[in-house]
Amino acid sequence: MLPGTDTSGQHHVDIPTTAHALMTDSPEAPTDAPAGTSADAPPAKPRTGPDVIADEVKRLPNAPGVYRMIDAKGTVLYVGKARSLKKRVQNYARPNGLPARIMRVIFATASMEFVTTRTETEALLLEANLIKRLRPRYNVLLRDDKSFPNILITGDHEAPRVSKHRGARSRKGEYFGPFASAGAVDRTINALERAFLLRTCSDSVYETRTRPCLLHQIKRCSAPCTGEISLEDYGKLVGEARAFLSGRSSSIRDTLKTAMAEASDRLDFELAARYRDRLAALAHVTSQQGINPGTVKEADVFGCHQEGGRTCIQVFFFRTGQNWGNRSYFPRAEASIPATEVLGTFLAQFYDDREPPKLLLISEDVPERELLEAALTERAGRKVSVSVPARGEKRTLVAQASLNAKEALGRTLAETSSQRTLLAGFAETFGLAEPPTRIEVYDNSHIMGTNAVGGMIVSGPDGFSKAHYRKFNIKSEDLTPGDDYGMMREVLKRRFSRLMREAGPREAHGNADVGTSGKDGDDLPPEIGAWPDAVLVDGGKGQLSAAREVFAELGITDLPLIGVAKGPDRDAGREVFHMDGRTPFTLPVRDPVLYFVQRMRDEAHRFAIGSHRARRKSDIARSPLDEIAGIGPSRKRALLSHFGTAKAVSRAGMDDLRKVSGISAEMARLIHDHFHEGT
Repeated sequence: MLPGTDTSGQHHVDIPTTAHALMTDSPEAPTDAPAGTSADAPPAKPRTGPDVIADEVKRLPNAPGVYRMIDAKGTVLYVGKARSLKKRVQNYARPNGLPARIMRVIFATASMEFVTTRTETEALLLEANLIKRLRPRYNVLLRDDKSFPNILITGDHEAPRVSKHRGARSRKGEYFGPFASAGAVDRTINALERAFLLRTCSDSVYETRTRPCLLHQIKRCSAPCTGEISLEDYGKLVGEARAFLSGRSSSIRDTLKTAMAEASDRLDFELAARYRDRLAALAHVTSQQGINPGTVKEADVFGCHQEGGRTCIQVFFFRTGQNWGNRSYFPRAEASIPATEVLGTFLAQFYDDREPPKLLLISEDVPERELLEAALTERAGRKVSVSVPARGEKRTLVAQASLNAKEALGRTLAETSSQRTLLAGFAETFGLAEPPTRIEVYDNSHIMGTNAVGGMIVSGPDGFSKAHYRKFNIKSEDLTPGDDYGMMREVLKRRFSRLMREAGPREAHGNADVGTSGKDGDDLPPEIGAWPDAVLVDGGKGQLSAAREVFAELGITDLPLIGVAKGPDRDAGREVFHMDGRTPFTLPVRDPVLYFVQRMRDEAHRFAIGSHRARRKSDIARSPLDEIAGIGPSRKRALLSHFGTAKAVSRAGMDDLRKVSGISAEMARLIHDHFHEGT
């Protein structure tokens, strides 16, 4: 098991037995007064960082491992690895000539913890895992760590389904990826539907179909659910799709061309037209993949660019000779850290929980590249190469990735500058002590009280932070349908009750997570903290009063609360703002802060409506038969085939239910009682 954090918040490390690792904790400082010293004497001055470190050096082995530097509050400041713990830590005991960033860490260190490992490779892997889990302030941090989507062709059904998959690969089948974004997966699945006519419906829908769906009518599914195609022929289509996703698109194209010509020779022009359409779909998907190298079959390409104290790393994913998209990353790191060090640390964290490809192409030669290569090889269980190409097609790919990184960073710097100006204006307009780093906006969506959903969006120094968005399915049964105030109370109570349990009171956080230049001597990009600096609710006095009641109940007294009410005739630009201690006010029509608030409110509205529609769609698709224990896909299909609709099943008598294949007398009684309870 890799290092983690327990529920009490105390850091702990579970060491794998295969690593033969040993953890050494710092000794507690002596608490007894020395002999001859008065008990009333003033307490001894706490030891400084170099003194603490020098004391640790005496007990350290000359072995590889990982060390953690911890401040007086128990917060991990820095995680590092070393070939020799003793030699590395000894350097910190004599801090002259070290970078300012490391000097700050040394003098803030109150204790250290160590883990020795069998090899330096294991130390590198452990260091990357600890950095990701503990998020130390002075390490390079990979901030966007969402999993990549894949395409799954299921292997546990008679008619395999193609679908988007994210997360653990627990279902039997073949996985193809990673793709850079969900959009890239959706476009590929769309092309697979048209080129190979594979089904995308769920297994439960497949089991209950009695006639082909619309996708079959528009020639995007071969409809194996109703026998429009035999399972044997459908299996051939699945095989072709697997071959295409495995990089054998040329052979598939040649096969389709031959089949189209043969059908045309037999004067079967309808079949020939179907082959023609499938060829067109294949040509479309390959043309949409941008750069498709001829010599690189499987690789991740990394381009790095540093400017304005920020670093951007662009990643391109190539699998089976096809470009499966790219993504930008903006690691959190001090401006003084060189690009090569940022890229090297980023790569170790990036593949901490991901399968590396056979080849990594990087734009900068990172420190200890051979060690990184050995660590990735050990993790993957096969050879992984890390290369800095100097010429040819591979160099062109790296140059393209670096150019994309430069352009993405330029856009981000421009947006961040504008965003910081808006946040400063927001603070001035609404009376905040300093520019906020986290603004939360809340809105509700429902239709006549049904499928009610609350949405929370977050805006910070880098714009909207979608990783922090949350939706709340309204659960209270005591609410009157359509009670917007009651819904807002439930959403805010659930949100802030949990926040207080998990992150502690707001006073303990303040604005400590900002990390901007000029605060405590740091030079770090802003980081969104757990607590908001301001809360906006979509609504006027009523919504503001509902929110105020929740905050008073929870004991939250110092969190700015703003109500945004639509103006007369709901005109944009005439919004009225409500705050405690101030009379309702408006902003000038062309005020940039007004546009900023409107954009946040519209985003909250979009997110809440989208969540509501998804919930409503799910409820519409749900059959009343799904609520009956013991009714699986087979019995459900048998009932619908016999009676036609779920409503007809609900009206059926006991004798009629027993006539259905697979429905015993006991099951008939269960179904009948479910629909006729109390009659």
